[in-house]
Amino acid sequence: MRTTGRIRGIALVGLAAAALSGCAKQRIHQEPIIDNNDRVPEARTTATAEASAERQAAGRMARDSIAAEALATCEGMVCEAVTRGELALGMNEVQVMAATRTTEGAWTIRRSDGSTVMVPKSLDRAPADASGEVVMVQVADGEVLSYSYREPQGIRVVSSPEDATTSGRAAATAEMLVREGDDYAARGEFDLALNRYDRAHILKPGDPMILYRVATTLDKQLRPVQALIQYQRFLHEMELERIEAVGEAYGHIAEAIAHARERVIVLERRSP
Repeated sequence: MRTTGRIRGIALVGLAAAALSGCAKQRIHQEPIIDNNDRVPEARTTATAEASAERQAAGRMARDSIAAEALATCEGMVCEAVTRGELALGMNEVQVMAATRTTEGAWTIRRSDGSTVMVPKSLDRAPADASGEVVMVQVADGEVLSYSYREPQGIRVVSSPEDATTSGRAAATAEMLVREGDDYAARGEFDLALNRYDRAHILKPGDPMILYRVATTLDKQLRPVQALIQYQRFLHEMELERIEAVGEAYGHIAEAIAHARERVIVLERRSP
């Protein structure tokens, strides 16, 4: 009898263990679908990829067609500019697009009585040639009269062959720097004004009025020795004998000359 009871006890314990194991959660070990720090790739269908490729191919074909037409109708320096990818006076609209490697879709074009103005359709993706970002092209009677670039100091306009030369670009940049320096000087930010004047003088060393601006700025900063030197340089550059001989030809800077002379006298007296 005792043996039978033991067997029943063992059986009950086995049944209880089986029941508990059935209620317990089972863990299934599977390979991870994506590891930590991995990025989920962008979903891009075959149709989307094909459509994008077709658009790019169509854009290339359009630009190639424009370039072929531009080269077929150009002559001399205009052809050379198109080949270099650079704007030039005398181009037509097609040649402008060929030089900037664009199509008509990149521009907002306004036409009126034989005059055309081309500006970028988007400032974020403005057309550009070999010299920089183009902000406006003006065309009259089918030929480019002027074009403008966006530069750090402002807008540079090319309206003559000289403007497109290296010296012309330097002169235009110097003028923009001078205007920027004048703005700083008017606000009392003299160090920034001097920075712009010094950079402008490097680009345009033959302009004595830049020296005059430097001198007056140093004078306002109460730096008499440096101001005196710059006033003297200004008067020397102006070649006073020649200026007095031609008279009214230099009338627009007579006030600057007179002021420089006065300050030289005053500062020389103050100098140790």
